[in-house]
Amino acid sequence: MKAKLGNFWEALRSSFWFLPALMTVGAIALSFATIALDWVVQERLLRKIQFIWIGGTEGARQLLSTIAGSMITVAGVVFSITIVVLTLASSQFGPRLLRNFMRDRGNQVVLGTFIATFTYCLLVLRSIHGDGGPTFVPYISVTLGIVLSLLSVAVLIYFIHHVSVIIQAPAVIAMVSAELEEVIERLFPEKLGKAPVVPLYPPIPKDFDSNAEPITALDTGYLQAIDNDSLLKLAVENDLLVKVNYRPGQFVIAGNPLLRAWPRERVSKESGSQFNEAFVLGSSRTPTQDVEFCIDQLVEVAVRALSPGVNDPFTAVNCVDRLGAALCQLSERDIPSAYRFDEKNRLRVIAYPVSFADLSDAAFNQIRQYGRSSVAVTIRLLETLLVIARRVRREGDLEALLRQATMIQRGSQALGEVWDRQAVTERYRAVRACLECAPASRQVKL
Repeated sequence: MKAKLGNFWEALRSSFWFLPALMTVGAIALSFATIALDWVVQERLLRKIQFIWIGGTEGARQLLSTIAGSMITVAGVVFSITIVVLTLASSQFGPRLLRNFMRDRGNQVVLGTFIATFTYCLLVLRSIHGDGGPTFVPYISVTLGIVLSLLSVAVLIYFIHHVSVIIQAPAVIAMVSAELEEVIERLFPEKLGKAPVVPLYPPIPKDFDSNAEPITALDTGYLQAIDNDSLLKLAVENDLLVKVNYRPGQFVIAGNPLLRAWPRERVSKESGSQFNEAFVLGSSRTPTQDVEFCIDQLVEVAVRALSPGVNDPFTAVNCVDRLGAALCQLSERDIPSAYRFDEKNRLRVIAYPVSFADLSDAAFNQIRQYGRSSVAVTIRLLETLLVIARRVRREGDLEALLRQATMIQRGSQALGEVWDRQAVTERYRAVRACLECAPASRQVKL
């Protein structure tokens, strides 16, 4: 349930309608509150306050009608500009980055401000009476409508500046990088607490492969999240050991084994459908539990910048710098174990974990392949690997970095200029020297 709620909240944050809808509901409540206040406060008391608008029924109607008409017009213009920005971002940086622009809080607040002001003025307008009956002019409400219109002007100025900033490549890269750091902080916390002492590789039943029952997926889509608590609970209730075949971010096809449960005689049709409920599938990947998704976004920006049609190595270098910072952060975190135990310290779930080597390959493989002809990108890749190598503590992580450095150095042999190849070789030797000088506990056999 927790995973589903987290995934649902991420979908709400990435939508254009949620925050504007909340602001509109707030505007409706505010209109009723101010109108009620106008009924209570007498006109003679309001005339003593200088900044309160005092006028007739016709003037109030005209003023609110003007504000409401202006707000809905500006809201349409803002929406049109936003669509243009999304189109430009999709073509320039990639369609997968659209969700970052849609979840931008500034754009949502701007759109919500204009719609909320329009709704407020419209609801206050209906309360004005004066034709053939008792006259009522909501002075406080009209004054607040003027204040909201002035605030909307300020928001419009902010929107023009904000759109001009967020469409720039460094701002887009910084936005994606901030989300990547947030995901690493959430999925790989600095302090995991004191866990029970268990073997690094707990014993798995010898007949697991032959006596495990495959539980097939009921739907097709990207695995967005796994409810680990529900999965562990189901394994305990049915006295099973389950091994998950997918990790968040991978594509699941209906009918393929989602997980395997041991022993098979304890698996029922009902438990199979219950296990499926612990897996959240969707039409696209999300960063809820998929740290590689944020890495792929930065890689996509870099690869597009290296394409012949764009030819922008500076943007690619910027992406490499951000990826290096994220891997430095990740290298100092503990990778969660693939093994999950119950309260009696019995192995219940074997997850499909993500490793530092997997993430480093995802970060550098495509940039290395597409940037092979760019000396600047090749050199920056090796310099970034050197920075990361000084921070890592696990032997396997260093081996992954050495493998990347070796592939980069081999690819540089295709460079035509001798001095360019020499510059790349010098950086490669610096990476090897850093690995050789590592403490004995984390040295790599070169």
